[in-house]
Amino acid sequence: MPRPRSLSPAVIAHAALTVLDREGAVGLSMRTVAAELGVSTMALYKYVTGRQHLERLVVELVLDPVEAEVPPAAPWADRVTLLVLRLRDAASAHPPAIPLLLAHRQTATRSLQWMESMLAALTDAGFTGRKRVVAQRTVVNYLIGAVQTEYLAALAAAGTEAMAALPTDSFPHLASTARAARTVSPADEFRQGLAIVLDGLTAALRN
Repeated sequence: MPRPRSLSPAVIAHAALTVLDREGAVGLSMRTVAAELGVSTMALYKYVTGRQHLERLVVELVLDPVEAEVPPAAPWADRVTLLVLRLRDAASAHPPAIPLLLAHRQTATRSLQWMESMLAALTDAGFTGRKRVVAQRTVVNYLIGAVQTEYLAALAAAGTEAMAALPTDSFPHLASTARAARTVSPADEFRQGLAIVLDGLTAALRN
């Protein structure tokens, strides 16, 4: 009889992420990950305690490429932009994992390092106390919302074409905007939106 397969956290994390990417959050379970690994569900319980543990392993894997170090002498907005773009790349590669990144942000080392660098940049800009809380949340809200919108309602998707074809007598602004949306790339949409957010935060410092 063959010996039971030995599973490392990395192997389990990759299997769980494969299931998540393929089946979405509703498909992630001890049973589906065990099947992906070719082991019994009970065998998997020898290595992880349950779904929450699986989710934490997935978050660590998704965030592993995200570097938290930024040039300390760079302007604060440039540092924030660099951090946001790095996290966007990681999140965009695995959109079904986005809710997990939020749910387990306090347990993933990379997430904590990223937040610390973000807060350092905002502090250098002059944000402190409650203003720093709101500024950091505003940036994260934009990041997560933009990535999810790109995944669920991209400008290049059928919805844009349907709105572009609306009768202009009833929907003049919507139809015109949808036609213009055809010329906006995902990268331009994200970067220009982020610039608007950062400009708003800069203005908030003067209030």
